[in-house]
Amino acid sequence: MAIAQVSEAFAEVAEVKEPCSLPMLSVDMENKENGSVGVKNSMENGRPPDPADWAVMDVVNYFRTAGFEEQASAFQEQEIDGKSLLLMTRNDVLTGLQLKLGPALKIYEYHVKPLQSKHLKNNSS
Repeated sequence: MAIAQVSEAFAEVAEVKEPCSLPMLSVDMENKENGSVGVKNSMENGRPPDPADWAVMDVVNYFRTAGFEEQASAFQEQEIDGKSLLLMTRNDVLTGLQLKLGPALKIYEYHVKPLQSKHLKNNSS
């Protein structure tokens, strides 16, 4: 009986999910000095260049390809789109998403904060 349950559970886990319709970002896996991973940002990624225009799945795919596969689902569960992402505070990322502290710090410092700064710089004319 237990073997059948394990086999059944394994079959569910092994089931192939539908591939995401949005193309993934290309990631430069060479670690930067600060420990972040470089993410190339262009229209070829299937995502608008301005994070304010990103849909929830654009945000999710950004973090998946940045090396935060497990944490990316939190952005989907909380329905964080680009506009929401740009409004997030450090506290939102560290506590609101219920992520482990280490990945949450890296997500905020190396991704959210730089995206916010870049957006602000590009839109403050």
